[in-house]
Amino acid sequence: MTDPFVVMTTLMDDLIGNVTDATIDAYVSSPAAVVVFGIANCEGCAFMDGVLADLAPRLNGRVKFGKAKMHVPGACREIKKRYTFETYPTTHLYAQGKLVQKREGKVDLADLDRAIQSLLLKA
Repeated sequence: MTDPFVVMTTLMDDLIGNVTDATIDAYVSSPAAVVVFGIANCEGCAFMDGVLADLAPRLNGRVKFGKAKMHVPGACREIKKRYTFETYPTTHLYAQGKLVQKREGKVDLADLDRAIQSLLLKA
């Protein structure tokens, strides 16, 4: 029997991509993308994992979701040069290749959903 945790983890990995130096431009240039930059052992970062896990399935195909694990050696060197992070997590919303909003700290589900609807999916 298939472990439901493994199935859910695989599904989330498919819906929430791993953002690195090699993949950041694919997110930035998307019509609509949300990237959360975080580190290990960060309570707020773990909170944001749950927020993304809720939003990604609902907005699949309309918004590209990703997480950048800033603590992984060598994975985000260029990202750290490109952007300034005062704290983690930091959430970026991109529309048509432009950073349209930067949020520092935890962002609750309703706030992030409203920002996505108004900034990324507006008619």
